[in-house]
Order: sequence, then structure tokens, then C-alpha cells
Amino acid sequence: MNDIKQLNRWNRDLSRAIGTLGTEDFFPSLVAAIRGQVRIDFPKVWLFHRDLPPRLLYHELSARAQRAQLHQYTNEYYRQDPFYLTAINQPRSKIYRLSRITHNKLHKSPYHQEYYADTGAVDEVAFLAKLQGDNVIVLSIARRVDSGAFSDADYETLYLQAEPVSELLKAHSKHNDFAINKLIQPGINHQIDLAFKTFGSSLLSPREKSVLEMMLRGYSTERSAEKLQIAVETLRRHRKSIYRKLDVNSQSDLFSLFINAMSCLGQAAGDDPLSVYMAPLPKALSED
Repeated sequence: MNDIKQLNRWNRDLSRAIGTLGTEDFFPSLVAAIRGQVRIDFPKVWLFHRDLPPRLLYHELSARAQRAQLHQYTNEYYRQDPFYLTAINQPRSKIYRLSRITHNKLHKSPYHQEYYADTGAVDEVAFLAKLQGDNVIVLSIARRVDSGAFSDADYETLYLQAEPVSELLKAHSKHNDFAINKLIQPGINHQIDLAFKTFGSSLLSPREKSVLEMMLRGYSTERSAEKLQIAVETLRRHRKSIYRKLDVNSQSDLFSLFINAMSCLGQAAGDDPLSVYMAPLPKALSED
């Protein structure tokens, strides 16, 4: 970012991103500012928390890539992702390069062989912003094989961007809509296990409840079946029944329902928070 024209463009684009804080335009504006300095192909913004599966906040993946990658990642492979592991273990930096944190041995790992090699990425860098309540926002930017890996000059530019990018991610997280709808709030981390154990219990059978807890904790279908000592096909039947009873169509819908219902944990007083969340409004309120 030494060229004066490049610096002027960064200042202009960053100012535009600042102007979108707290709105749905923030993530694409911030990505556009970074892209104005360094070529990137696959930007994604994740919300990580050690006790919950990751939530995808923004991406620019094709529909095909979403189907092929995101379901696998959020159901199983995120637990092996070097960026996820770095983010939940007290990161010391605000930027990491995948090749550096894996000591150039990523290609030898099961994560690469079973998942990452099929994403089409050849190199990846992540900006990190540690938030309240053990939440971490990770803005990852990847390059395709045909684009080539980030050069040393590219990484130097990204390194210089790390401080403002991380601080802007933090600032965005403090806006009320984001904080209410996305974050696990501080002071309730000790209640997460209670939520896992009680969520859905008023609507599901005991076996379905056990399957649901495995799903919420991020275990794969095969691993869940193994832990519950049931057949994979049996587990899949339970999962279909869970979706029907909870009126959701996907794992993403299920996680959103779980996060929303957590706001009713205190009111539920140890019972199913979903029964409180889904209760009809009092007649006087429903008529307002």
C-alpha cells in the first residue's frame, strides 16, 4: 500500500465501509475495500463460538459451491479448520495466513484431503476480531488455483489492513441489531449446556432429543449415530421427524431457531426455552 493512488483508494473505500456500519451493506463494502488492494476470490465472514457450530454471516460463493462446501463445513469439518482452532484459542494476532499457521503442511492433513482440496482454494488469509462472550468474527479471503497464492507483497498489504479491518468488525458487532440477532451474549455461557439439554424437549421424544443435541453440538451424522449407538439410517429418520416437529427445513434454520430461543432461557426456568419462544402472544398484545 505504498503507492499514493493505492493509498487514496484504500482511504476512500474504507470510508465507504465505515458509512455502512450496522447495515446489511457493511460486509460487502468492507470486502470491496480489501479487494481494491489485493485480488481475492472467495470471501466469507464467519461467527465462531467454541460451544456452538459456526454461523456464516456473509459469502460470495456460487449456489453449487454452497451446496458442496458449507453443509460439510458447518456439520463436521469446521472442527478441523486451522482458522477456527486459532480463533477459539485466544488468538494473539488480528491476521493469520493459512500456510503459516499450518507450517506449510496443510496438504498432509485429513482436513485438506477430505474437505479443503475440493474447495478450489490455493491460499487463504483471515482477519480476526475477538468480541464479547467468547465470540470471534473471522473474515477469510481465499484465492483460487488459477489466481495463484498471495505474494509476499499481497500479504504485507493485508497485514497493514489488519488493524482497521479488525476494529471495524468489532464496531459493527456493537450495533444493536447485530448484537441481538447474532451474538451469544456475555454472562450466559454457563447456560449453553442447559440450552443444549432442554431445547426441543417439550416437542420431541427422548431419542429425538438426543439426536437433536448431537446436531446442535456439530457432530456429523456418522459420529452422532456412533455415539448414540444407532444405525445411520435410523438417525436420519429421527432428524426428518425433528425438522417436521420443529417446523424447520434445514440445519441452518434449526440453528437460527436455537439461537432465538436462547433469549427465553431465563423465563423457561430449566424447562424447554422453545415452549416459551413459540408460545402465542397474550390476547391484548396480539391485538395491538
